[in-house]
Amino acid sequence: MKRNYDLGLLVLRIGVSCLMLTHGIPKFLAFIGGDLSVVGDPIGIGALLSTILVLLGELVAPVLIIIGIKTRFAAVASAITMAVAAFMVHGADPLAKKELALLYLFSFIAIAFMGAGSISVDKK
Repeated sequence: MKRNYDLGLLVLRIGVSCLMLTHGIPKFLAFIGGDLSVVGDPIGIGALLSTILVLLGELVAPVLIIIGIKTRFAAVASAITMAVAAFMVHGADPLAKKELALLYLFSFIAIAFMGAGSISVDKK
C-alpha cells in the first residue's frame, strides 16, 4: 500500500512539474534572450523582479520537485506563482481562462501537503 502511495506521488510530481516546465522554459529563453519583463508586473513589484519570481516558480521549483529536493518548499513556491496567475493575472477572466492555473495550483498544494514520498532524493 505504501509503495502505491509513493508511486502515485512520483507520478504526480513528475507529471505536473514536467507540464509546468513547458511554461517556464519559454519564459526563461525569452529572459536570457533579453526580454527582462517576460511576465509584466502583476503584483506591483516591478517587471524584472516579477519575472525572476515566476521563473523560480515555473522553472527552478518544478525541477526540484521532479528530483525530490526540498519538495514541499518548492511546491509552495509554484503554488504561489499559480495563485497569482489564477487570481491576479487572470482574475477578471472567465473560469475557462484560469482553469489551467487552478489545476496547477491545486496540484502543487497537494504536493506541498504530501511531500515527495520515498522515491525522491530527500526520501521522506
